[in-house]
Amino acid sequence: MEKAHRFPGVSEEVRTLVDADMDFVDARRRAREAFKDVQLSIDHMLFKMTTAGLKIEESYEVNSRGLEVFCKSWLPEMSSPKAVICFCHGYGDTCTFFFEGIARKLATSGYGVFAMDLPGFGLSEGLHGYIPCFDNLVDDFIEHCSKIKENPELRGLPSFLYGESMGGALALKVHLKQPDAWTGAILSAPMCKIDDDLVPPWLLTQVLIGMAKFLPKRKLVPQKDLADLAFREAKKRQQAVYNIIAYKHKPRLKTALELLRTTKEIEESLEQVSLPLLILHGENDIVTDPSVSKALYEKASSRDKKLNLYEEACHCLLEGEPDEMIHQVFRDMISWLDDHSAR
Repeated sequence: MEKAHRFPGVSEEVRTLVDADMDFVDARRRAREAFKDVQLSIDHMLFKMTTAGLKIEESYEVNSRGLEVFCKSWLPEMSSPKAVICFCHGYGDTCTFFFEGIARKLATSGYGVFAMDLPGFGLSEGLHGYIPCFDNLVDDFIEHCSKIKENPELRGLPSFLYGESMGGALALKVHLKQPDAWTGAILSAPMCKIDDDLVPPWLLTQVLIGMAKFLPKRKLVPQKDLADLAFREAKKRQQAVYNIIAYKHKPRLKTALELLRTTKEIEESLEQVSLPLLILHGENDIVTDPSVSKALYEKASSRDKKLNLYEEACHCLLEGEPDEMIHQVFRDMISWLDDHSAR
């Protein structure tokens, strides 16, 4: 894990909080509270998005599984939103760092944006980075979104899923469970398949499956540095370390196996995807396989689907690319949303 001494001007007190063991949520919440102003001051275009005219709220809610989950919303202050966007974050991530800037951009474009930290990630309860059952996360997310869409001020508005990486897989699983509940989905580098270079060899995978029965929470699965792989621009790659409550360790055994199981299920269900789709993927992504986004586009039964492949782009399209690429991806997303919200 990166150390706080790499952050200029950070006090000894904050350094201690940031260097703490993040396995449990209290430590993550203390670190985020102490560090959030530092995060928002970094020189990344996402943190230069205006908050003027936006209503931004944070809350904690206890779900039906008894877990306290962190929720956040961004809404236009002076007008009704065009539509509801429910965001699913990626593996290890949170909705309180880079997504802050993405949400502001979408909200200033007229959309109501809602996000939660999935259990085990960010500011929500649960052992950090631990996914004992991916389907539980799907149910947690559906429960969260159902409450949002039942709000009298939002009821009846078009509603969109927006998932990045693992969140793309989660969004697809939500759609497959609720085939008629959503107006459409935006999937950015969706985790329909983990790149073969990141998957352990078959024999090692079989060993890990056996070990997971006895040591499901152990951080033992070998993994390359995802920030190095996911961010094309060097400066933005260095800024990823400011996401202090992201999970940065080796995947826990059960988590890795759940992600592999989930991607296999999705690969086998591509033909069942039927909602309007905008799929965004970098051609040089070596974290999630862009060829499977192509397969999703080709096999999905959706009559309204679009695939944007970005030349030379890597995994994190809105976080790690040059500014001009980020602007292009935003234009593509907002144009698609505007078109589909007006129908």
